[in-house]
Parts: sequence; structure tokens; C-alpha cells
Amino acid sequence: MPRPMSRRQFLISSGVVGATALAAGATGCSFHHLVASGKATPLAQGTKILVLVTMYGGNDGLNTVIPYTDKAYYAGRPDLAYEQSQVLPLADGLGFNPAMTGFKKLYDAGTLAVVRGVGYPNADRSHFKSMAIWQTASPDSPQPTGWLGRWLDANGADPLLAVNVGPVLPPLLAGQHCAGAGIPSSGSIALPDGRYASGLRALDAVGPGVQPLVARVAQSGLDLFRVQQTFGPALSAVPSGDALPETPAHGAPTAKTGELAGQLDIVAKCIAANAPTRVYSVQLGGFDTHADEKATQSRLLGELDAAVSAFIQQIGTGPHGKDVVVALYSEFGRRVAANGSQGTDHGTASNIFVLGSAVKGGMYGDQPSLTDLSMDDLKYNVDFRSVYATLLAGVLGADPAQVLGKGSFASLAFV
Repeated sequence: MPRPMSRRQFLISSGVVGATALAAGATGCSFHHLVASGKATPLAQGTKILVLVTMYGGNDGLNTVIPYTDKAYYAGRPDLAYEQSQVLPLADGLGFNPAMTGFKKLYDAGTLAVVRGVGYPNADRSHFKSMAIWQTASPDSPQPTGWLGRWLDANGADPLLAVNVGPVLPPLLAGQHCAGAGIPSSGSIALPDGRYASGLRALDAVGPGVQPLVARVAQSGLDLFRVQQTFGPALSAVPSGDALPETPAHGAPTAKTGELAGQLDIVAKCIAANAPTRVYSVQLGGFDTHADEKATQSRLLGELDAAVSAFIQQIGTGPHGKDVVVALYSEFGRRVAANGSQGTDHGTASNIFVLGSAVKGGMYGDQPSLTDLSMDDLKYNVDFRSVYATLLAGVLGADPAQVLGKGSFASLAFV
């Protein structure tokens, strides 16, 4: 007979919360607790869904959306630049990286928007600080909550409204009173059943007079079962992440290759199952290309292109296919000039991509000059909070001021 586990042992072994988070204060719990609760009410047709793709590492925007008619592009990176014949042409002398054939088709179909020159004032080139700024939407001062966590707080504090696929809950889904749910990228949620499940639920019962943090830790145990009940049926057919084939050494990856494809496959199955979720968060890392950039970025962009294109096709025939909007961002771009290691160093302004049937495709924002620079970096012309404001209002039907606070962030016309 298995030895009974305490609630603490169960939470730690399940991966829902780390040992340090159990001992931390409110901020630690907000950031590291994979809390999930809420009603498993099917999402009504016509309700828009946001899928947010984080590209960790600082993607080189100039070799993603390539200014192939600009002489300064070739002068700054003669060995990293793509020849005009290799580029997938778009508009305004710009073209996609050769690995982005799926994105090119979506752009030509009018369902992919490229927002150029996106950044924020006094840009920080630290991965940690810049990503914290993007995820909290607070360039001016530290913020203990994420922008979508604040959206959760303002819209009923139901964690099932926002879900991250992966082992760690990102700060962007952490609010003051609520955090998004986390589901594993393995595609399965295995919890005890029978009398062990009953015993765990009894351990997690919250009585009167319990301290708030203790109550939250206890509630997270009950929330595990609610997550299983909500997402378990949709995830039962998803293969484990270990079963996914590796990215080929040469050529573009197949539609189902790589961790991102596995994450998006889970998202597609949850959407098809009418899960009550308005926001999904997925991620792809490896974009910190200080050396040997061309091969590394081409492989990553090929994986990104194949995974997102397959996802759009997968959801296209479902009841919510026309309502899904995908947004892709990275914490910063790269320098105009190449370094001495066939790579590029941390920069500032870059591109955001927004795509889906509900998106009005095309170019938004101005292309930054490659010669009129600020400390050798591109000057931004679109504050990233304008993109967030557009997504909040146009996709989530929210008041951007409730999430972004004071300030005027002009909406863009892509939704």
C-alpha cells in the first residue's frame, strides 16, 4: 500500500508549487504558484481568444523582417545579411526570413500583421529586466504583477481564464489576487483517485479563521483537481513532450516537430474542447544569438513558422477558429552591426507579429532607420503597451486603463 502523502509533499511532487514558494510571501506565491480554479463552463462561440507566444532570448528583428533594399543593412552585417534573392518579399522593401514560408502565406492572405519598431523608453538590454518589463508592462518602475494577471484580477479572478502550457508560470499571468492556471507540456494531468483523492481534498479544506496565505496554499490542492476535470479530457490524447521528434539538423522542421508545436497542439485541443480559457501562453527559447546566428536563428524561425502555421490550420475548422488571435514577441531586438562572432548583440526595437482570421494584416508602425541610431541601436516608434492596449480592447474586450494604468497608449488597427 502506498504511504499517504501530506498536502505539502503532494504539492511539491506534483510540480504545482516549489518548496521555496510555499515558504515565501504573497509575491512569491503569485509568481511561482501554478494556481488553478474556476468553473468549467464551455466558452461561448464568438468569444475571442488570445494565444501569446514568447520568444525568449531577444530575437534579431532585422534578420526576421529583412530590409533587403537598404544598403545600411548589408553594410552593417555583410556576412549575416540575406541576399535579396533569398528573402520572401512583403512590402515597403521588407521581406521575411527564408525559413518563414508559412508566415509569408498568412501575410499574403491578409491575416498577419507586422508591427515594426516596437519598444519602450530607456530600453534595458538585460534579458531579465527587459523581459520583466514586457511581462509586467511597467518600464518605469518595478511591478509585482503581470499585465495579464491584472486583467485576471479585473475580470473575476478566475484562473482558468488564462493558462500557461509548461512547467513554470510566467510573471505575465500573476495578479495581486489571482494567477493563471498551469498545465504540463507533457499533455497529461495524473492525480490520485479513490480514497487518496478524498483524503487530499479533506487536507485542503479551508476552515474559518485561516490565514490568507495558508488558505491559498490549501486551495491550490483543490484547484489541481479542478484543472484535471477541466483540461484532462482534452489532454488525454496529447503525446508526451519526450515523444515529439527532434528538429532535423537540416531543412525546415515538420509541423509537429519541437516543444512549441507540442504546446500549441495542447492549446488547439483545449480550444476544440471549448475550455473556458481566454488567454493561452506558450514559449520558445534560444534566440540569444551572439554567435553563429544565421544557422541558429534560421532553425528557430523555421520551428516557429511550422508550429504556428500548423496551429492556425488545426484550429481553422473548429468553432473558435475565426476567433483566435496569436501574438508573438521577444524582449528586445539586436544591434544593427554584427559582432566578431558571426552574431549580434543585445539591441532595442524590434517586431511584433499578430495573426489570425480576425486580424487585419499588413504593416503597422514605421520601419526604424538603420543609420539614425541611438547609442548604435534602433529607435522605437511604437510603445509595446499600444500593442497590449489593442489586444486588451480588441481581443479580450477589456479596458486597457484597468491593466496598463495611467498614460495614453494609442490603439492600432490590426483588430
